[in-house]
Amino acid sequence: MVPPPARGDRGDMFTLHIEHPITDYDTWRTAFNRFADLRTRAGVLRDTVRQPTEDLRYVVVDLDFETAEQAAHLLEILRARVWADPASSPALAGTPITKILEIRGVARDAIGAYS
Repeated sequence: MVPPPARGDRGDMFTLHIEHPITDYDTWRTAFNRFADLRTRAGVLRDTVRQPTEDLRYVVVDLDFETAEQAAHLLEILRARVWADPASSPALAGTPITKILEIRGVARDAIGAYS
């Protein structure tokens, strides 16, 4: 009997979902950009930043990875080295809410094409 594939072996991806209030978007973005190399070395394949239209002092960030372990490792680094240091996260205005999510299936865009 063949064992079932391990999580992630099916081609699934994992997202570190982060959301938190900020004091100023430009300050936050500058700090976020400073950590681009860290994200790349941690295995981030894609990052997406969103803001609610009704609250420009809030950001939602999704960082995509091949494995849940990569996402968990970066989350540990963010908690210990980035968010814990006001100089590294100057626009952070509250405790980030985080979740590691498994991306299941294939997304379709507005015209029905698969991405």
